[in-house]
Amino acid sequence: MTNTQVTLVQIDNYGPWTVTPEPRREADLQTMQSRLYADISQFVGNRDGYTFFTRFDNIIAVTNGCSMEDHALLQESIGNRYPVTLSLGVATGRSPVQALSEATERLQDAGSAQDEDRRECLEGRAIDEEFRADEDVQIAHFDVINATGNYTDELNAFDTFIEIEQGYAELMRHMRHAHDSLSFFVGGDNVIVVCPDLGEADYEEAVTHVEDAVDVEMQVGVGRGKSAHEAGYDAKHALETCRADGTRVELEWENA
Repeated sequence: MTNTQVTLVQIDNYGPWTVTPEPRREADLQTMQSRLYADISQFVGNRDGYTFFTRFDNIIAVTNGCSMEDHALLQESIGNRYPVTLSLGVATGRSPVQALSEATERLQDAGSAQDEDRRECLEGRAIDEEFRADEDVQIAHFDVINATGNYTDELNAFDTFIEIEQGYAELMRHMRHAHDSLSFFVGGDNVIVVCPDLGEADYEEAVTHVEDAVDVEMQVGVGRGKSAHEAGYDAKHALETCRADGTRVELEWENA
């Protein structure tokens, strides 16, 4: 039984800020967003969590092991070093979608993302240490089979990007609607999916669906753990088994 803790990070009043007192240079905004994401990712990663940039002004993190005090420290650190502030919604659920939906509602109830009076809200609750378990988080690490041979070494870089993104988009939609999972492109041909308690047949169905829908072949390694880091590290090992053995789905706990 999974119990995923999800944190929704929103930059406060970001849209209006980008055009006040006049539109800011796009290169400066892109640079700030990427640095902000990197700092949040490092902060959460140092506490064994995973962070995903999504739209940059909205960032989603899997934060099992991060307390509310940790979240407040993140807000303070960013507020001291950036011209923008962060509001955070924290929630848990048996599925990642359930947790994210509740975290989102917490922030929406506190005020609009473009409300100039909403500043550094911290809403929700974290899992108390006594209630954490070794199977709270399930992470699936997908990649495209032979992406280098089929795409990188055959097509120009942008057409390769289109092909990989098609696979990601189809996987993202399918895992969201069929399995209450959250999928995130993490570079190259890699997609990390935060899942509820799924089995081998669910992952076999997912890779078959993507291949049938957009003709992109994928393989996946799956791990589970007390934190995103533990689950994700096991998923990486399982994916290496796929690559070595030519299989499409590997569950690390079945190989242990």
